Amino acid sequence: MALQPPPHSDEIKVSFPQEHVMLLTFNRPKSLNAVTPTMTEDIKKVLDWFDDEPGLWIVVITGEGRAFCAGADLVEWNKRQASGGAEEDQKRLIRDVDGFASISRRYSSSKPMIAAVNGGAYGGGLEIILNCDLVIASEDAMLALPEVKRGVVAVQGGMPRLARIAGHQLASELLLLGKPITAKDAATRFGFVNKVVPKTEVLSTALAWAAEITGNSPDAVQSTKRALLLAGRHGSVEDAVIAHVNSKESKRAFTSENIQEGLRAFTEKRKPVWKNPAKL
Repeated sequence: MALQPPPHSDEIKVSFPQEHVMLLTFNRPKSLNAVTPTMTEDIKKVLDWFDDEPGLWIVVITGEGRAFCAGADLVEWNKRQASGGAEEDQKRLIRDVDGFASISRRYSSSKPMIAAVNGGAYGGGLEIILNCDLVIASEDAMLALPEVKRGVVAVQGGMPRLARIAGHQLASELLLLGKPITAKDAATRFGFVNKVVPKTEVLSTALAWAAEITGNSPDAVQSTKRALLLAGRHGSVEDAVIAHVNSKESKRAFTSENIQEGLRAFTEKRKPVWKNPAKL
């Protein structure tokens, strides 16, 4: 039976390029994939559906055209500001627990997200990347958190996550100067890009990595991602370990058919055949 994502506008595209993998494409190329409220609502609906679909194990996120994502649509933001919408904007930031584009603070999902960064990523676009588990970027991609240049602030999860990854001083370089960096610098100096490849190889590399992950037990993969997320929320190793052991993903991994299949396949010296994980 063909997968049927929820209805959405043409501001995003959804496809299934290989088994267990969903490809989510930002589709406003003329606006460098700047995110609108409609786009955010579409992404939330699709990702909520993806999270609940047992046969989908990984999402790859990319952008149509020459940019990954230019962040928020500042023209729309200016209209809201001019009409006195500042207080509502602040309330919305707290209310929208999944963050910018329903991705930058998404914590509920234990399914891996791979960013296939095909071009520039600015502001919220970079905050999206910082919340992905793996990042493949094109050689020509430029990345920036230029909010201070526009009088706004990168409040959607980018600041604490960048500080944790890169350290205070390097995070300050991006956040206080607002200047763009290359994908190579993001990989070698700042540490939030996994691999830099030619632009023509970005998506194929991301899909190849997705295929490698789907060769592993989905129960174990999702339990592992939950452990990584919990590590960011707990101050000590012991607290993170206990929280992970008590998580739904961990309990499922220890009792699933897939753990039995993995151990049995190892003893029988064959490749395991994984099943879709049970719904949590």
